[in-house]
Amino acid sequence: MPTLASLHLYPVKSMYRLSPTTADVQPWGLAGDRRWMLVDAEGVALTQRDEPSIGQFRPVPSADGTSLTLTAPDGATHTLAVPTLAGGAAEATVDVFGTRFSAAVAEKDTGAWLAGRLPAKLGEVRLVHLDRPEVSRPINPKYAGPDETVSMADGYPLLVTTGASLAELNARIAEDHPGDGRKGAALPMERFRPNLVVAGTEPWAEDGWRRIRVGALEFRVAKPCARCVVTTTDQESGERRGPEPLRALGRHHRFGQKLVFGQNLIPVRPTPAADVLGTLTVGDEVEVLETVEAPLPDRR
Repeated sequence: MPTLASLHLYPVKSMYRLSPTTADVQPWGLAGDRRWMLVDAEGVALTQRDEPSIGQFRPVPSADGTSLTLTAPDGATHTLAVPTLAGGAAEATVDVFGTRFSAAVAEKDTGAWLAGRLPAKLGEVRLVHLDRPEVSRPINPKYAGPDETVSMADGYPLLVTTGASLAELNARIAEDHPGDGRKGAALPMERFRPNLVVAGTEPWAEDGWRRIRVGALEFRVAKPCARCVVTTTDQESGERRGPEPLRALGRHHRFGQKLVFGQNLIPVRPTPAADVLGTLTVGDEVEVLETVEAPLPDRR
């Protein structure tokens, strides 16, 4: 049976990951995942799409959840209290891909600290916190119910990928660049910034999943995850590394105009009011509860 090979969460959208062995699941995603993000002067999210070096900042929440410590690429650290609207923090209207919602703004010295370590082209930078994820940001109603919400992730609570699909993609990359060890080098899963990585499947099996159980928790598969330039960014160095994996996905795993790797998940709530649905642990069994016939990619 397939198993959960690893867990990953990203306290600040587009910053460096944490990879715990266990994680609580909330209706809007893994506990602590993407509850913070950087925004510009207009409140629009700033991500690795805009500036790859954002991924080199390392965020660590405190054990009691009341503060966040950021470590910059130069080794400097900054600790700030978690801002809340109930506690009097300033409120900002922020934007992720055109969806606007309210967030609490961190103190001004945090924005100045970040701006001083990011490229000047980004201009004013603010760090904001999603104060009320249960009501703040609904999921696209085409794929979710009216009471289903998401954190500051791109669009859905969780992203699942499989090791077998990465191995298959890496094989295609190597075949597409014969004799070129640099361009044909295997890529790590970190390029795709998943929450759940599953081992023990066939390549691309997840394309046909519609409902899965991981440990004791159930998830609906909302839609495939279309990939962008962030996948070309080395998550350890912050450098763009050329066209892969987008070139290979375009040749071997393209659906219309979408270059697909992984599937977006929505947790199934046992009761409407539940705020913590359960806990995932690396090694949990993964059971596929419902499938459809996997679509065939458009190959070039």
